[in-house]
Amino acid sequence: MSATRSIRAGAIAVALSLATVFVPAGAHAEEWPARPVKLIVPFPPGGLADLVARPLADKLTLALGQPVVVENRGGASGTLGTAAVAAAEADGYTLLFTTANEVAVAPLLYKHLRYDPEQSFTPVAAVVDFSMVLVTAPDQPDSVGALVAEARQKPGEVAFASSGVGTTNHLSAELFRTLEGISILHAHYKGGGPAMTDVAAGHVQAMFATLPSALGLIAGGKLKPLAVTSAQRSPVLPQVPTMAEAGGRELVVTTWAGVLGPKGLPPAIVARLNAEVGKVVASADFRERMARAGAEPRFSSAAELAGFIRRDHERWGRIIADAGIEAN
Repeated sequence: MSATRSIRAGAIAVALSLATVFVPAGAHAEEWPARPVKLIVPFPPGGLADLVARPLADKLTLALGQPVVVENRGGASGTLGTAAVAAAEADGYTLLFTTANEVAVAPLLYKHLRYDPEQSFTPVAAVVDFSMVLVTAPDQPDSVGALVAEARQKPGEVAFASSGVGTTNHLSAELFRTLEGISILHAHYKGGGPAMTDVAAGHVQAMFATLPSALGLIAGGKLKPLAVTSAQRSPVLPQVPTMAEAGGRELVVTTWAGVLGPKGLPPAIVARLNAEVGKVVASADFRERMARAGAEPRFSSAAELAGFIRRDHERWGRIIADAGIEAN
């Protein structure tokens, strides 16, 4: 090869190398989000999760410049939709809006789930907390103390309703039973609606109902609230004491709801999503809407949400083991 040809070849090689170095990032990977994002809610439309997920998605759509579309994928107590996200590609276009029940508790009850609470997801941010409210029919005991006294007088006869085995309604009642040292029955239903209906009719004595779901029946005088399970009184039921104020044991139960992605979601996407969710939760109209519904806005970092998952998995794992709870 002549010296001229050698120099020319070397120059071409250098030019190609520099071109590779200085290719714009967008030529290798599209900037996220470049197309619509799915936010999977693992329940049928119209439930408590939709109450939060839909206004959240609307605001994220404006912030991200791409549609954030809520997709309801119910079934198997929320585990089908949750498993679908665990198996999705970690590209930021499939996200999960879920609660502690599906992520932290379900793996304790269902032994053949296709996901793990700490290994299958990338936490993004918590959005709200739901507390519980202990309710009875209007003609049932007027206080927590009176309900406990009745359970002690009639061991194994006082029944607590729930929306299903292993739900927060059920586990809260089991925690209450343990703290108070009483024997109670568990009456489980296929959903919170039928359970509350039977409590209101007096067929079942009591229930730890999710606060937003019980507000309508409380306002209509069909359910009587005895205490809330949050650390402070609820702004929507300021006249109702906490469990501690009502004379019960120190029982504090809240259920977080938030956004997760599949395992391996890129840190840059997690950071962007966390920042945008934080702005939504801080907005006055979102906070007012959640407060009216009985949900407490509660934004968290991704690391904090990972801690919530771990804490709930451990806490409810002890209750489930002690009570011998099994889901079919």
